[in-house]
Amino acid sequence: MHEPPPHPQQQPYALPLPPAAGHYAPRRALWDTLWDNKAVRIGAVFLLLALCGLIILALVREQTGTEGFLVGLGLAVLPVPLLIAAFRWMDRVEPKPWKSLIFAFAWGACAATLVAILANGYATKWLLTTVAGAQREDAAGWGATFVAPVVEESAKAAAILLLYLFRRRDFNGIVDGVVVAGITATGFAFTENILYLGNAFANDQSFGYEGLRSTTAATFFVRVLMSPFAHPLFTSMTGLGFGLAATLPQHRRLLRWLVPVGALLTAMLLHGLWNGSATLPGAGFLAVYALFMVPVFALLTWLTLWSRQNELRTIQTHLPAYQSAGWLTPPEPHALSSMRARGIARDLARRHGGPTAARIVAEYISYATSLAFLRHRALRGTPDPAFGAREAELLHHLWQRREVAQPALASAVAGVASARPPFAAGAGSPYGTPPQGWSPPVPGVPTQGWGAPTPPATSPAWGQGPGQHR
Repeated sequence: MHEPPPHPQQQPYALPLPPAAGHYAPRRALWDTLWDNKAVRIGAVFLLLALCGLIILALVREQTGTEGFLVGLGLAVLPVPLLIAAFRWMDRVEPKPWKSLIFAFAWGACAATLVAILANGYATKWLLTTVAGAQREDAAGWGATFVAPVVEESAKAAAILLLYLFRRRDFNGIVDGVVVAGITATGFAFTENILYLGNAFANDQSFGYEGLRSTTAATFFVRVLMSPFAHPLFTSMTGLGFGLAATLPQHRRLLRWLVPVGALLTAMLLHGLWNGSATLPGAGFLAVYALFMVPVFALLTWLTLWSRQNELRTIQTHLPAYQSAGWLTPPEPHALSSMRARGIARDLARRHGGPTAARIVAEYISYATSLAFLRHRALRGTPDPAFGAREAELLHHLWQRREVAQPALASAVAGVASARPPFAAGAGSPYGTPPQGWSPPVPGVPTQGWGAPTPPATSPAWGQGPGQHR
């Protein structure tokens, strides 16, 4: 016969009482605790890249010698500012955070190059030992045509993949993928040019060549003057694929992975064609350059510029919802979707309020742009997991800066529309005469569906200070 359960007051084991102060915190492994710290993760990544950089430095210096390394470094750095400026110009609508671009450049210059040097050297040795009758020149040519494109483009694509996975909000379309890919490839080409130019200088020193007839001059002409966009062009194909994948809805999961893989294969094909053209007799190299590489580069440039204009149209399409709800003034969707009006607004703020006012307007433009793309992703089926919190954060930052930024943007629209200098003094604003119909923001009725929240009568008490963008 079973005994009845004891009365609750007669339970043999009493429940522990809560502590008088403090709270329960489960014990966690030290590694899990450290890895949850964002600063620790960033520090670990850059420490790894710095270690790769030191190894690359030692390998390149060993091959070229100290003097060759310094000459190669001085010549290889020349196209880098031009390339970075070109990609930053493409990225003017919604500039990427500098920390993401620094990571991309460092990955290309250090990690990807280290992988390429080790793998390409191993592949050349393998071809020499396994292919009967293979000469070193043949093995080098085969490796450059069939092995190097696969290894190098895969290594560079790893940086794009990491940013795509962990900085997804920075990927809104084609421009974002091309910019990240281009910066990564610029870093890769920088280190590779040091190696090629340094080796050329060392050979010239050994054989007594100098001047325009030297190997260094020829290498500089081909790699720096004639084809500085070669590596960025190849890797931009991979970035194009990731940018397209970011625009696809979430239910297209298979397609979202097939598009980047296909784009990576295209990058490898272009890279192999370019490397293989160097072994063609006569004017074969120039024919491939003029009839294939230049048109592909022109097409990619046109596609990127078209995509940037499409980003401006996205801003003009999605910001009116917040203007109807009272967060923005009527001129702002037009001003924020015009690169000229943005520049005028920053200049006006700088003229009347100094660098601080110009910085506030620039931050306002950046937050408003991020808000438009946040809404765009939600409507196309790829919403941010924390849409509400992110929207509230961006609106809060806009609300804090509205008194400085909104009059400047309104006056900028007036200046663009009237085709006259927008610096004439006006009674309504220190920045000039606002356009007709402009009025301060008044809380309105939210729209239906993905409606914008109504702004508060005063600045929301969500925290003080501008916070951190992204």
